[in-house]
Amino acid sequence: MIFAYPVALVIARGHPQFSRLATIIIIAPLMVSIVVRTYGWQLLLANSGNGVVNWVLYQFGFPKVTFRVMFSETAVIIGSLHVFFPMMVLPLATALSRISPAVEEAAKTLGAPAWRVFWRVTLPLSIPGLAAGLTFVFSLTASSYVTPALLGGNRAMMLGNLLDQQITATYNWPLGAAIVVVMVVLVFAVNALSMLVLERRRAGGQDAAPAGARKAGAQ
Repeated sequence: MIFAYPVALVIARGHPQFSRLATIIIIAPLMVSIVVRTYGWQLLLANSGNGVVNWVLYQFGFPKVTFRVMFSETAVIIGSLHVFFPMMVLPLATALSRISPAVEEAAKTLGAPAWRVFWRVTLPLSIPGLAAGLTFVFSLTASSYVTPALLGGNRAMMLGNLLDQQITATYNWPLGAAIVVVMVVLVFAVNALSMLVLERRRAGGQDAAPAGARKAGAQ
């Protein structure tokens, strides 16, 4: 979310050329298979001297193997961020593009600094896109298998990998069934919470934007 907001703001509010370029950069990875992208990260993050990151650091005088993140939670987070980042940015950019710039200008006119305009006006009005993005990312991450398997190995497994291990390797069907139930319940719970947030935002009516501008200016 922290990384998605600046990119979404560039897409929604930036210069048309920068906006189009940012959109292409965000969408382009979706045209490549997750398996191919994950293998690409394996080449970049390899713990040996043949890894691209380690090779570049070696050229700058660092030890031959300096960067060791493969088969760790850090590698899984990096790979998952690349894979699921567009799912967070695109809904957020859509929500930001629907916010009238006049509302933010009204808050600035009333004396609110830029950070308070974002906190009291932009962020609350972009909650629908934020909720949709978080729901997409959580649902896809909960069932993620390829990225954790290739980048995390046995040291950083997620529920999908643990499920596969229990069913195909140890034949522990009861535990596998329990993991499936937990995954389904979590995904349904997050989706239900997201729908509840969206419904409350719709029920809030159209007065939320002017009220937020007045509060931001008053403070």
